[in-house]
Amino acid sequence: MCGLLTFISADGQAAKHRDQIAEALEAIHHRGPDETGVTVDDGNAGVFGFKRLSIIDVEHSHQPLPYLDGRYLITFNGEIYNYLELRKQLVAEFGATFTTEGDTETIVAAYHHWGPSAVSKLRGMFAFVIWDRETQQAFGARDPFGIKPLHYTVTQDGAYFASEKKALLPFVPSAQAGDAGLNRRQVSHYFTLQYVPEPDTLHQGVSRIECGESFTYTPGGNVVRQRYFRPDFHTSPVDDEQALFKRIRNALEESVEFHLRSEVPVGAFLSSGIDSTAVVAMARKHKPDILTFTAGYDVEGYSEVSVAQTSAKWLNVTTIPALINAEDMMNTLPRIIWHLDDPVADPALVPLYFVAKKAAEHVTVVLSGEGADELFGGYGIYREPLSLNSITGLPTPMQKGLRVLSKVIPEGVKGKSFIERGTTPIQERYFGHVRMFTDEEKSRLLKNYDPSVRHTDLTAQHYADAAGWDPVTQMQYIDMFTWLRGDILVKADRMSMANSLELRVPFLDTGVFEVARTIPQELKVTKKGMRKYAMRQALEGVVPPQIVNRPKLGFPVPTRVWLRDLMYEWARDILRNSAADDIVDLNYVLGLLEAHRRGDRDYSTKIWTVLVFCVWHAIFVAGTLDPRPAPAVSRWVS
Repeated sequence: MCGLLTFISADGQAAKHRDQIAEALEAIHHRGPDETGVTVDDGNAGVFGFKRLSIIDVEHSHQPLPYLDGRYLITFNGEIYNYLELRKQLVAEFGATFTTEGDTETIVAAYHHWGPSAVSKLRGMFAFVIWDRETQQAFGARDPFGIKPLHYTVTQDGAYFASEKKALLPFVPSAQAGDAGLNRRQVSHYFTLQYVPEPDTLHQGVSRIECGESFTYTPGGNVVRQRYFRPDFHTSPVDDEQALFKRIRNALEESVEFHLRSEVPVGAFLSSGIDSTAVVAMARKHKPDILTFTAGYDVEGYSEVSVAQTSAKWLNVTTIPALINAEDMMNTLPRIIWHLDDPVADPALVPLYFVAKKAAEHVTVVLSGEGADELFGGYGIYREPLSLNSITGLPTPMQKGLRVLSKVIPEGVKGKSFIERGTTPIQERYFGHVRMFTDEEKSRLLKNYDPSVRHTDLTAQHYADAAGWDPVTQMQYIDMFTWLRGDILVKADRMSMANSLELRVPFLDTGVFEVARTIPQELKVTKKGMRKYAMRQALEGVVPPQIVNRPKLGFPVPTRVWLRDLMYEWARDILRNSAADDIVDLNYVLGLLEAHRRGDRDYSTKIWTVLVFCVWHAIFVAGTLDPRPAPAVSRWVS
């Protein structure tokens, strides 16, 4: 796992930017503290900066890595789990030659022989940029699910690509423009979703290569993105359930085995649910001494330590807890938000940061259970279409009448929300796993609220792509393009890399998806009223019996409790002193905080969303807060 910063010059004068690139690269030192490399292409076309966390072929595979007598130069962040198989295929088919034993060279060799279609053959998590001196063109890609990030900006000097946005900010005019440089549409979307949706960011002019996309860049032109992967669900009836369960189990076992490939110590996160427990159980077959890590608090109902310890005992592995208190959360939040680049208001970031920090004391790589809910139907919201059948099955005129009736029912009256949801098309009702502020609430919250910025702007094309699928599968598809890549995978990447720890996600594997995409609705959320039914059945005998049907907590955070007491003064001070008051009506939010403290209603998630934005604004816009770590000493390679 590593960090890259690559610049392709628009005018062939790359060398004059070399020192500035090297300086900006230090902002992502945490992604790869083992080695630093900055290379100017022999043709003066680009500057390739790299921070390496050595995992595979530790003694070689230094980056930036040249290939074919310098025709190609590559910077690559990630892991290709089937690189050994691809190397054998390339040798057999083309007589390809290699000078290293790693996966980086495999990518560029695959590109040379197969062209852009090589991306579809890669099984892993990745973001890379390849410069081809012969064609004078850059090519790159990001993995199918968006596990690894890749940001870019295009200026009059050329195109810049980086693993984290902070490495690009010195080259982006909007970063020096204060509030005027903010992307206001994305600000609005953040307060709806609690994260900033792809492909744009909160800074104008900085975008992201999306999950499942490749791109080309010709000097002096624009970055041209192409989609090479779309999660195409083809559900079908199942005649033999046991055969399906076996296919799921085999796919997961194969993926876990692939994800264990490493030349450095590998551990795993272990929470209270079936996903991480299954990963640990399967990993233990190949690595019996695997260490596991979990997080917890001293607040009743918010700690996973005891359940994780019970599971660890059943699996005969050691689990090491990271215990967190309110003071830890308050003190560390600015550093966490700095690592994020753009705000993500998911409180689970905090325990994830601390459990990653604890894990990094013992291992360099961890396995984790992200992605199982999206692929196998694990969220409670996926049952909503079934619960609304009594309304959605009614004739259209009756639905319209109920919709009119719902508008005159007072807020808070039982049944109002049910009728509203049942009479609203799924394309308007569902736009991801979390909805923070409604449009009505945003009209009070945002001082320059624009009603033309709608959540449907983000999902319309995805619903068009998913037309004809059942509602549950449509929701899964929407989550893969919203919640999964916007929240789950952002916090997984940033919080692990903040601690120079590589996090791997065996569920988000193309081999596992090939099985998951065929599972019919009834085997995901309908049968026996159980979510992830098919996956749970597949894992019987693999995970402890008490975990098979237990809902997970998912590293929960007691912000609801702490914002009423231990964190109240801290939150009030942030809101009172924030320079973001020209964007957000902070008096309105202070009112929510007071109401929450009195116990009128639980406003903790809304308050937290604003607090995270205020801290982000202080760091990246106002410049009044600097939580960056001390400058690191780099080991340079040539």
